[in-house]
Amino acid sequence: MANDIKYEIIKEIGVISESAKGWKKEINLVSWNGASPKYDLRDWAPNHEKMGKGLTLTEDELESLKTILDTEF
Repeated sequence: MANDIKYEIIKEIGVISESAKGWKKEINLVSWNGASPKYDLRDWAPNHEKMGKGLTLTEDELESLKTILDTEF
């Protein structure tokens, strides 16, 4: 298929939660379609064979989010 999305998990950073079905909400450093890696937050099936919708952040965006969270919590 021409619309296949290619990804490589460069670094597994951490698991935020896990559902009863084994899917895990994770934050990882991921390269999408060969591009520079970005920080990625999404649900993954066991063994990373399937994924849910997620959010990708640059390092600057992640630092901004951390500052906001540190201020609020």
